[in-house]
Amino acid sequence: MGAVALGIFCLITSELLPVGLLTSVGAELGVSDGTAGLMVTVPGIVAAFCAPLVTVGAGRLDRRFVLVGLIALMAVANLVVALAPGFGVVLAARLLVGVSVGGFWAIAGGIAVRLVPERHVGRATALVFGGVPTASVLGVPAGTLLGELGGWRTAFAAVGGLGLLTLAALLLLLPPLPPTRRITFAQLPALLRHNRGVRAGVAVTFLMVTGQFAAYTFVRPILQDVSGVGAGFVSTLLLGYGAAGVAGNFLAGGRDAHRTLLAVGASLAVILALIATLSGAVAGTVLLLAWGLAFGGVGVSLQSWMIKAAPDEAEVASSLMVAMFNLAIAAGALSGGLVVDGISVSAAPLTGAGLMGLAAVTVWVTSVSRRARATVAAAPAQVLPATAREGSAADHR
Repeated sequence: MGAVALGIFCLITSELLPVGLLTSVGAELGVSDGTAGLMVTVPGIVAAFCAPLVTVGAGRLDRRFVLVGLIALMAVANLVVALAPGFGVVLAARLLVGVSVGGFWAIAGGIAVRLVPERHVGRATALVFGGVPTASVLGVPAGTLLGELGGWRTAFAAVGGLGLLTLAALLLLLPPLPPTRRITFAQLPALLRHNRGVRAGVAVTFLMVTGQFAAYTFVRPILQDVSGVGAGFVSTLLLGYGAAGVAGNFLAGGRDAHRTLLAVGASLAVILALIATLSGAVAGTVLLLAWGLAFGGVGVSLQSWMIKAAPDEAEVASSLMVAMFNLAIAAGALSGGLVVDGISVSAAPLTGAGLMGLAAVTVWVTSVSRRARATVAAAPAQVLPATAREGSAADHR
């Protein structure tokens, strides 16, 4: 599980690394900062589509070798970026990073159920998803610093080298993981149609992640213009946000996903509403750290939700969640940009707060429905009216 977590860390670091190097890359390769930003946008979109594609395409391949192949692809892509003569080559290599991120995340997300006893699945999933906030806290800042000291090519080469080390760790530490069943494209929509829990999980993923990135994409102007935080202090605060996210990830691991997401959604609705309306650096700092702590538990809880909703089709359910997660990142950034340009900076966190509130309501309704079905299923068949027995059977199907 540690090797898989290291793989997630490398992939997310690779995906987000250009954030701190856009100006340097653009200046050397002769493109604008906006064009250079495609190095982040393109992999995210590709990852959304490749999550289900790779899951199905893996077919009867041993999942151990699929993960190794995807990490190798990421490592090579970063080494190509480090040697690229022009921006076209850089963008082509970043497409491959998107393939790696989507495919690896979709398969790795449900792998805990195969590697550890059932009682440890929650903690093992938290360990894997700990690679996401850790990449934001350690990987991206370290890569940015390396880029400032040795040039942006050195930073990408270093991530490529770390990918090769991860490849070796996966080969040495992962046991054989033959597929438990063949996955087809038809299973993706079929699972959504027939599994209420998976449908609800995908909906909650969309609402929470869109709400998060509608606000977080503009966290710097929110802190400076609304909270009054000094520009020089923002970077330090964002490190604190990331550290709080790591803590939130491990606090959520192993807990009931429905209860955790209900608490997180309600808390984030309040936090984002307050950060949009309260001024003052102290209030902004406290709210930002609370924001990081709460959202840190989202990824691992969503993954646990999907595994519990479809334990026999964990890879399929995970690929649907990963696809929606990445699409929601783009949707959040777009919606946040529209309200910021059309209304004000404060409108971004208020939009996020509204979506988080809808997510909390969705989780609550799903939990109530789940408990009602469980009560019906547990009742003695002879005391149920015929219509209730038929409805229970239909729910099961």
